[in-house]
Amino acid sequence: MDIDAFERLLPAVTPANRPYWEGLAAGELRVQFCEDDGTAWFPESPVCPRCLSPKYTWKAASGRGTLWSWIRMHQNYFAAFDDERPYVIAFIRLEEGPFFIGTVTDPVERLTIDADVELDFNQVGSRTVATFRLAK
Repeated sequence: MDIDAFERLLPAVTPANRPYWEGLAAGELRVQFCEDDGTAWFPESPVCPRCLSPKYTWKAASGRGTLWSWIRMHQNYFAAFDDERPYVIAFIRLEEGPFFIGTVTDPVERLTIDADVELDFNQVGSRTVATFRLAK
């Protein structure tokens, strides 16, 4: 994998998403939780998607979830993935409720709907990124 090319594909760190990226660097998957109704959400938003309250806190999520769906990417859209084809992009429902789109590193032949998954942390250049694997 071309680390520099991959790192350039990552979203910019902004004031709005900084707690997420700092969490990954610290070994935590952080999501927002509404201080009024307890709803958890991801990606970041200035208000709760359920009650529209602007009061929220970033907290560590468990890093566990279930595999809701996935696709196996064969097409080479980005040079950063030249050596990584095919790879899996998954739609994961975190234990806390929100969905998370990410990569599952297990072979696609082992994946099943509702399979339990766990978070992994991978260093890509100067950034830490979240990936998932099947739970043990």
